[in-house]
Amino acid sequence: MSPSHFPEPTPRRRRGIVAGTALATAGVLVALGAPAAAAEAASGATAPVTVAAAGDTTIDILDVNDFHGRIESEGTAADKAAGAAKLAAVVQAQREANPNTIFASVGDNVGASTFTSFVQQDDPTIDVLNQMRLDVSAIGNHELDKGQDDLTGRIEDRADWPYISANIVKQGTTEPAFTPWSIVEKGGVKVGFIGATTEALIPGLVSPGGVEGLAMAPIVSSVNRYATELTDGDEANGEADVLVLLVHEGATTGALTDATGSGAFGQITAGVSSEVSAIVSAHTHATYDHSIPGPDGTPRPVIQAGSYGVAYGHLRMTVAADGTLTSITSSVKPVNTDPAKPADTTSVDAVTKTVADAKAVADVKGKEQLGTITGDLRRALQSDGKTENRGGESTLGNNIAEVQRWATERQGSQVAFMNPGGLRTDLVYASSGAGDPDGSVSYKEAALVQPFANTLVTEDMTGQQIKDALEQQWQPDGLERPFLKLGVSEGFAYTYDPSKGRGERITGMTLDGEPIALDETLKVTVNSFLSTGGDNFAAFAAGTNKADSGQVDLQAQADYFAAQDAVEPPMDQRAVGVTTTPEPDGGFQPGDEVTVDLSSLVFSNAGDQSGTVSVSAGGTELASAPIDTTVVDKYDEQGRASLTFTVPETGAATPGGPTTPTERARPAAAAVETSDEPLVVELPSGQRITLAVTVPVLVAPAPGEEPVPTPGTDPTDPTEPTVPTDPTDPATPTVPVATDPDGGLVAVPIAGGGIDDADADGGPLAYTGAEVAGPALAAVLLLLAGVTALVLARRKRAAHDATVHADR
Repeated sequence: MSPSHFPEPTPRRRRGIVAGTALATAGVLVALGAPAAAAEAASGATAPVTVAAAGDTTIDILDVNDFHGRIESEGTAADKAAGAAKLAAVVQAQREANPNTIFASVGDNVGASTFTSFVQQDDPTIDVLNQMRLDVSAIGNHELDKGQDDLTGRIEDRADWPYISANIVKQGTTEPAFTPWSIVEKGGVKVGFIGATTEALIPGLVSPGGVEGLAMAPIVSSVNRYATELTDGDEANGEADVLVLLVHEGATTGALTDATGSGAFGQITAGVSSEVSAIVSAHTHATYDHSIPGPDGTPRPVIQAGSYGVAYGHLRMTVAADGTLTSITSSVKPVNTDPAKPADTTSVDAVTKTVADAKAVADVKGKEQLGTITGDLRRALQSDGKTENRGGESTLGNNIAEVQRWATERQGSQVAFMNPGGLRTDLVYASSGAGDPDGSVSYKEAALVQPFANTLVTEDMTGQQIKDALEQQWQPDGLERPFLKLGVSEGFAYTYDPSKGRGERITGMTLDGEPIALDETLKVTVNSFLSTGGDNFAAFAAGTNKADSGQVDLQAQADYFAAQDAVEPPMDQRAVGVTTTPEPDGGFQPGDEVTVDLSSLVFSNAGDQSGTVSVSAGGTELASAPIDTTVVDKYDEQGRASLTFTVPETGAATPGGPTTPTERARPAAAAVETSDEPLVVELPSGQRITLAVTVPVLVAPAPGEEPVPTPGTDPTDPTEPTVPTDPTDPATPTVPVATDPDGGLVAVPIAGGGIDDADADGGPLAYTGAEVAGPALAAVLLLLAGVTALVLARRKRAAHDATVHADR
């Protein structure tokens, strides 16, 4: 490719080129005068020692990936983000050990940053990387969070290094939209870096409007195109002695099997030209150091250094005088435990000052008001009233889940879940002091709630996968926190049975009151931590069509506050524990005694929620009981009640008048239609929860419908005798008929009577004003109709239960 296709270096970048040339010259002199290994030993650096042969040049390449603006130290342990100052010390010490050192990044330097960098649009992050003299970076998806104009304008204008990607092309062409490669010369060796960006970038990972006119080309063919050009001997299209791929794509875990095979990254490791001597990867935040054969069978390093500057990658290569690579080694090491102590602390001091200045700005901006709340948004508490309970449902967790669903509505999100460990403090209504009125929420207060700068990821999940995720709230055995309660967004609710075993506890799920079928697919939002299976929620890692929205959780919260007049704490229970009497074959019948044990009816940290809970069916209250609000440590069982009731009779016969004083009245059959109705729990707040348990109740005809005919009559037969209805005729007894307020026929409860033992052989029926044969036939027909209606109702109920996963 002709250099004319590439952007001209900016003045800032030209300064970097001049500086790089000076360093390269110095590197040649040092290489000729003393072996790099001796310099490294003097500095105390821990890279593998390789003694170069006469005329050989040793090149060290340090890299980071997915730095995401972690400029502040988050601790000194090996698994903590070390911060920009410590990273600067490692880079400078390595340069002192070997001036032929290159510092590279594999993308996502900015975006998804913590508050100190985020609140200044990541300018402090770009500045500290400049001060560390970053040589080159691949384009990550987060570099395009705010669109291509932001990358080519603000970000690249501020950065002293080139951003590269070979496979982001102009739509409808194979022409690269950005610089595809960059050559860094050290010690007379030209190291060519080819950049590549995950093919999922468009359309899934960034806003479509921000990348209009761009498209993604395949990584393998794009990289191979430039690998060929850079090694074909034609100076006109660029030449390199050694090629390294910086690819913002990676294996999902550190396992070798995830970096090979037929997956997206396996195709890269197997298919990228063997002219590429090493593959440095990113995007998945995994940590690995593999040796994987390329297409010609020659093994080459394939590495990724986690994320956030927790670790760095190190390639050491030896290049002969003729430009031939004679050896290459790789390692991935923690930044915090590196013994780096550079003699020249100029870059470290500059970085330290930039970070301190950024913190000072963040402290001021942190006082700015985001919005207001009408009451506390708190996490759950243990029974001591002080300690956080990650096993309890909380108003804060549900609120944040709803914020994240709202923020991804344009991606089609229907449900969102929030992990309790991602909530680090509460949002309280009361003033914290002067300048902070009641209900005010500042930027800093919101940032302290979610300090991890996770991005919001949407994915497709089936009802079964959502159920699996909810089941995984019960954590693996032996953990200190046996249960982690997910916050859930508005409109989603579920019931569970705490008495059941692992994998069998979730008994029903609804969205906006409608049951969720196990084979139904919903668009779900979680943060980037949960999307990879964090906190043992493996079900979220199994979702499909994943798309990183590019929105940081804190920014989503800021936008939500800006769109609301005031945010009210969500007081509805979105998960309720239900254990019922085991349902017999054929379902509950009139006269059955049923006990419903309820739990998770209150929040542990939302004031007094005591009162009475009731259960009803078909609009009729069946039982009520007071709520026990005692907190249960580590779980979500606070707010318990036990309700017991007898399934009511759905209808009965009415006694007829005797024809003679010696005859006992027999009941006349009453026509009754029943339907299985779900039990409905009502909380003191008025919230109603429909359970996946039904009991039979009477169905009354709707207003205007024909009532069920009185036994012994046929309204379609004009010749059929009718029952006299003249109330003034004492010789004509009438059958009592009860009606509901709307005029529909309802059952009349049994009031004594029935068949006496003495008449068990079948005496005459009670007088009804018709011959015996008529009422008998009508009774049989009504009986058959009733049985048919019951069967249909049972079938309807079975069909309903098939759509709601309910384990009674």
